[in-house]
Amino acid sequence: MKLTPRQVQAFIARPDPKVSGLLLYGANAMRVACRRQEVLDTLLGPGAGDELRLTRLSAGAVRGDAAALADAVRARGFFAGPRAVVVEEAGDALAPVIRAGLGAWQPGDARIIVTAGRLGPSSALRKLFEGHKTACAAAIYDDPPAHREVEAHLQKAGVGRIDPAALADVMALAQSLAPGEMRQMARKLALYKHGDDSPLTPADVAACAPATVEAALDDILHVVAEARTGKIGPLITRLGGQGVQPVGLCIAALRHFRTLHMAAGHPKGPLAGLAAARPPIFGPRRDRMTRQAQNWGVTRLEGAIRLLVDTDLTLRSTQKAPQMALMERALIRLAMMMRRTGRGRV
Repeated sequence: MKLTPRQVQAFIARPDPKVSGLLLYGANAMRVACRRQEVLDTLLGPGAGDELRLTRLSAGAVRGDAAALADAVRARGFFAGPRAVVVEEAGDALAPVIRAGLGAWQPGDARIIVTAGRLGPSSALRKLFEGHKTACAAAIYDDPPAHREVEAHLQKAGVGRIDPAALADVMALAQSLAPGEMRQMARKLALYKHGDDSPLTPADVAACAPATVEAALDDILHVVAEARTGKIGPLITRLGGQGVQPVGLCIAALRHFRTLHMAAGHPKGPLAGLAAARPPIFGPRRDRMTRQAQNWGVTRLEGAIRLLVDTDLTLRSTQKAPQMALMERALIRLAMMMRRTGRGRV
């Protein structure tokens, strides 16, 4: 039987006791592994490894010993409860052995969970599971998690009450997270809200979002965009002491002002533009950048980007001037662009 992505999520939530085996395959090995772990967590419950209810077999072990899979499926342990045998990184060469294991399967035996890489429609392994009466095959695509999947992660972690704006932020964040990181993010949010019965807010999501290189430079970028020239010098000194290079600071500034330019020119307004940014921008930082985009406007932001591009070229040239001093001068000139208009004070 072939499972659709929606059916895969339903199977993970409530595995069918009549299913003898499941094939999970896809090009992204990490996403396949995450799905496999979700299936095992639901199917076996806690303590399966300690209670010897889970057996892992490599493709090489099964290939070298044809009886290994059948023995593991029929084996009985000292602990009661559902059992599973996982065959990892399988290929079409194992189809005959797995066919024999599925054919001999009886209720009470361990479930056969097989993972594989990319399999074409003509794959013998894929045909075996898709055509079997009590086994299933599911393709795991390299797509960001769907809305229902994100909600399931949050509920499983214990995050019950969620503000709609916070859920939108989590969904945006999920689009840029690596496979497996969404579950970690859900656990982090649950720990952050432990003992707090109020709904999850965008500020909570922003506080738990993974740290990025841009976050480390946020202070000075906001200071420049908000025309607070008096704070630029001390922040430059601090960043230099932390090992931040002028070229890296210029690249971060370019990215910040390009994001503001994109937001300022968005047909639906700056807030919609920032909502579409990648990586996503959350909570108070998004509100702050919305005000910056509104204050600067498209024309002044284009001038700011030109100034930063020229500064980047100068920093990469053979000139002898101190690079951090050049970068500081450029940032002060940016802040003064706002001062001359009488706007940008926060």
